[in-house]
Amino acid sequence: MRMHADQLTVSPVTVRRLVDAQFPEWRGLPVTRVASEGTVNAIFRVGERLAARFPLRPGDVEPVRRSLESEAEAARELLGRTRFRTPEPVAIGEPGEDYPLPWSVQTWLPGVVATAEDPGGSVAFALDLAEFIRDVRAMDTRGRAFGGSGRGGDLRSHDGWMEVCFERSGRLLDVPGLRRLWHELRDLPRHDDDVMTHGDLIPGNVLVAGGRLSGVIDVGGLGPADPALDLVSAWHLLEPGPRRVFRDALGCDDPQWQRGRAWAFEQAMGLVWYYVESNPTMSRLGRRTLARVTADT
Repeated sequence: MRMHADQLTVSPVTVRRLVDAQFPEWRGLPVTRVASEGTVNAIFRVGERLAARFPLRPGDVEPVRRSLESEAEAARELLGRTRFRTPEPVAIGEPGEDYPLPWSVQTWLPGVVATAEDPGGSVAFALDLAEFIRDVRAMDTRGRAFGGSGRGGDLRSHDGWMEVCFERSGRLLDVPGLRRLWHELRDLPRHDDDVMTHGDLIPGNVLVAGGRLSGVIDVGGLGPADPALDLVSAWHLLEPGPRRVFRDALGCDDPQWQRGRAWAFEQAMGLVWYYVESNPTMSRLGRRTLARVTADT
């Protein structure tokens, strides 16, 4: 089922033709679709070492190209800054037969996404996750500050989106109670400066092996933001015991911790209704995160 009304179709045959035409050195490598609950890109393995990523939403060629170049630069900036594996950008492909946009190639990382191997009860994983966030926070912002319209700036700027979510969730969730919680969380104080963040630490972007963190993918959103932003992982990924260990390892004060809870809440509200039919895994993730957020204090 299509996740977006305007979603592009990408087939293995199309990928094979694009790869062969634009990167002849890879003609002998097999092309395999990757089963994924991801909502932004269709992903195909090219041989054992590479992953080709094709944006699913239509757009104009040059803005999409600039976005892919920005994602590659973010990946290069993060590479080697943590002991956990992150993707290395390899190439940007051009529009071609049966696919209208630029696309990207990066290294393939081994591991299982946390949607398939749940690490939520692992204290060792919680400590790994805290270490990754510390490593990212330690990176130099180089004078940059949050300047986007997504998560990571002012919580109150998301009131309009949250209203849409509440209206669309009437038959799915306890909307009156969730409205009250949002009005409590949206005005949380903030006194700390922007730091570098991954920006989207959800289970589908986290790789697990043996109950430990083995790698982090989808790193194109790396950039300065509210230091609470990457704390969404506490509710997306962790049960209460490991969550407390995670918080202690990062030394979060209460305002920052509660803002992390607010960012997790904002993200989860959109997942439940938008993907209820088209991507049940993402919708269930939203429900689980909301349950953890509302149970927490």
